[in-house]
Amino acid sequence: GYGEVIDLTASPAGRLFTVVLIIVGMGILTYAVALLAAFLIEGHFLNVFARLRMQKTIEAMSGHYIVCGSTPAAVHVAEELRKTKRDVVLVAETSEGLDMVADHVEDLLGIVGDPADDKVLRGAGVERAAGIVACLSGDKDNVIVTLTARRLAPKARIIASTEKAENDPKMRAAGADAVVSPSRIGGLRMASELVRPTVVSFLDKMLRVQSGDDQSLRVEEVVVPEGSSREGKTLKELDLTEATGAVLVAAVQPEETRYEFSPPSSTRLKAGMTLLVMATAPMQKKLEALLA
Repeated sequence: GYGEVIDLTASPAGRLFTVVLIIVGMGILTYAVALLAAFLIEGHFLNVFARLRMQKTIEAMSGHYIVCGSTPAAVHVAEELRKTKRDVVLVAETSEGLDMVADHVEDLLGIVGDPADDKVLRGAGVERAAGIVACLSGDKDNVIVTLTARRLAPKARIIASTEKAENDPKMRAAGADAVVSPSRIGGLRMASELVRPTVVSFLDKMLRVQSGDDQSLRVEEVVVPEGSSREGKTLKELDLTEATGAVLVAAVQPEETRYEFSPPSSTRLKAGMTLLVMATAPMQKKLEALLA
């Protein structure tokens, strides 16, 4: 049933071209079908839709936190933020790094890419983020990420990780609000465990004690917002513990660094005042709503 539109009887080269064309065309079709089948069977097709859904979720987020890196410290940062019911987006340099962190942190949103790339950070919603953590393995990488994040999000709080104390000023000059050395913190903790084990145990239990709804207590901070309906009222009138269950530990007046521990009940609330409280995540939400 096959007939040539152009008579190739006298043209062996034309027939040879037709044979090659059929073989190559069928080969490409077979390869494409096999590739598509493997794509579907291995779950890549579903992964594409999962990534699209994740990206849409990230685009709708605001006031969230971005953790850059897939180091052990980044795992603990993301885990603590999720435990306290905060929205987190992880930016990992590799798919393996993202999967490793996701194995330890529930309901984690993440993207793969260079955290120092403007496009990648914008994909994580850096302009709308409340805070960014630069927690990569190298100090040079953390400096670049801090510079990039500060330029894209001038109002966000940026925390940078460093392994060398001499790099602290450089991190702050790059735009970091605070610099943390995981190795130094670990060393201080070991020294404390050595000479004051009871104090360390007490603080751990105070911060990790489980309440009835299986939520962990944390020392949290809540700022009295501008235009708060409670502005001008005293702590006695607020009755914080009765209303939310949170326990007031200290207060910091606006534009001050001095902590007033166990402030008197006559203390009046002011816009910008920071309240340090012991509370679970639901208690903190209740307090924020109370001060709204």
